[in-house]
Amino acid sequence: MAVKVRERPKRSGIYWIYIDHQGARKAKKIGKDKRLANEVAKKIEARLVLGDFDLDYDQPSNLFSEYADTWITVTIPATCKPSTESDYKGLLKNHILPAFGKKPVTEINRLSIKKFLMKKVNDGYASSTVTHMKNVISGILNLAIDDEIIPANPAHKVGKIFKTIKMGALMDPLNRDELKVMLDTFNKHFNKHYPMALTLARTGMRLGEVTGLQWGDIDFRNRFITIQRGLVRGKIEAPKNSKTRKIDMSMQLCTELEKLHTKRKGQTLKNGWKAVPEWVFINNEGKPVDSSNWRRRVFYKALEKAKLRKIRIHDLRHSYASLLIQSGESLAYVRDQLGHHSIKVTVDIYGHLAPEGNKTAVDKLDDEGFFRNNPQPIRNLK
Repeated sequence: MAVKVRERPKRSGIYWIYIDHQGARKAKKIGKDKRLANEVAKKIEARLVLGDFDLDYDQPSNLFSEYADTWITVTIPATCKPSTESDYKGLLKNHILPAFGKKPVTEINRLSIKKFLMKKVNDGYASSTVTHMKNVISGILNLAIDDEIIPANPAHKVGKIFKTIKMGALMDPLNRDELKVMLDTFNKHFNKHYPMALTLARTGMRLGEVTGLQWGDIDFRNRFITIQRGLVRGKIEAPKNSKTRKIDMSMQLCTELEKLHTKRKGQTLKNGWKAVPEWVFINNEGKPVDSSNWRRRVFYKALEKAKLRKIRIHDLRHSYASLLIQSGESLAYVRDQLGHHSIKVTVDIYGHLAPEGNKTAVDKLDDEGFFRNNPQPIRNLK
């Protein structure tokens, strides 16, 4: 004879009473009041001792959707960035719940998961997206394991789902000449956005890192930028891998950003702002640039004006790394600049190690004639 109170699913805040009596198990859902659940459990235990027990019982449904709700509302907010949470919600709503939501977790097996994932691959979804779907399913089913409903996670070891594609095969970097054409086009036709385009091209920063850049992150004297945040979908997040890093600035970029800061002071006076906006790249209201709008209304139009193929903004990161390596710099230096969590990631994408580099590496990316026309960087920040 045993009467136990259990939270089910774990971390859901919903409490059940489980009664093991005369070889049978019965269950009763109480709700979110743990104190009430404990009181009811004591009363049931007393009735069992007296031999007076007759209770209508509930049978837990063990539906995948119930565990999914707990996972997305409790587990994910505590462990993931808001942008990741948003992505997972989209995958659940549009793909995973329509396939598995109404099924008990006990009826979901490895084969059904593999068929689901393979269909998504055949439908043309990227391997990274399908992998995220698998991770979502696996995370939800882990809750059922914690709840002792299933003995193992069927989302583990589902076998080969898609062909292995080397990460380097997915990039489409611009070569030096193409990059110069793009930057010249920005400078001539989209001059307001030229400093941001130059920052992307000369640092390999992610778009969210660039839109999240603040003036206090820039050391003009020693020519480096500290990456300590990203701005994703309007929300500030920690850098990828949750690590800050310092990246070197080329002389050309350093000079251009100093000019921008001087221009921003005048813009602040003209608009009657109380202070210079802390964000480096802003809209007309002094707020951070919206990355989606910039991509669609500026970047793609600049590529079209330059008569260049349509690439992703992320390919400027690949362009930066590729040009550094072609200049003879090491993958260890590239790793540090890009903020990869390990040298293996850099090697997988960009190839074999090259000689060691330093700040002269980023200077090699600057336009020809820049040093002849600008022998010394300007220094106007106090």
